[in-house]
Amino acid sequence: EKNGLKEKAKELNKGIICFSPLAQGLLSDRYLIGIPEDSRIRTDGRFLNESRVNEETLSKIKSLNEIAVTDRHWLKEGETLDGPVEQALQGGATLIQIREKELDEASFEKEAKRLQDLCRNYKVPFIVNDNVELAVRIGADGVHVGQEDMEAGQVRRLIGPDRILGVSAQTVEEALLAEAAGADYLGVGAVFPTGSKDDAIEVPHEVLREICRAVSIPVVAIGGITYENIPELSSSGIAGISVISAIFGQEDIGEATKRLKERVEQTL
Repeated sequence: EKNGLKEKAKELNKGIICFSPLAQGLLSDRYLIGIPEDSRIRTDGRFLNESRVNEETLSKIKSLNEIAVTDRHWLKEGETLDGPVEQALQGGATLIQIREKELDEASFEKEAKRLQDLCRNYKVPFIVNDNVELAVRIGADGVHVGQEDMEAGQVRRLIGPDRILGVSAQTVEEALLAEAAGADYLGVGAVFPTGSKDDAIEVPHEVLREICRAVSIPVVAIGGITYENIPELSSSGIAGISVISAIFGQEDIGEATKRLKERVEQTL
């Protein structure tokens, strides 16, 4: 069945499953399946496409360990995202994803530029949720799209080969199609019940494991993840976690980020 899905993915991608240069940089040894030896070289325990070995790429290699996703629902009155995001960066967040559903486009762009500058000060990748045009316009490090957003192949064409492309998936078929379209990583979930997203679909842990086994790109678990339940993901094959309230809903954001990161490193 999985072979059939892979064949379908190949057909949709004109017969070739393409790994973007950045995807090759993000892959750990256990993901290196089907990438020709002569197309990659070893550096810092990882593999990179030879043409992309530069500081920008190297800075993104380990960016999937702990993704902090913003949500202004947790802001105090008069507060902006700048303070909480900087606290998360100080605590060790390895990638910041801005998720904005309430601001108008102009305000969103101003906010995104401020947070992007902040992330660059900490040398941490900054990606935009859903809004592909904005990500391209401000020169963000990448974008994350869901199944109801722009199709992953079209996103890849718009952002080019060097930006991070994350795609949400809830099934093996969606995962394989996203990989074929040029995704660098997958966000799979919700792996636990969550209140951060009203339309979240819960993904059983067995399906999470099946997706991790089926694809050759990193998988990040999303949805309802807390410090307490991270150990339940220990045998899933994920490369990291993506969280909202477990960071931004905590009283001490910096400390919460640090503890989560340590827990992830112990678990994975």
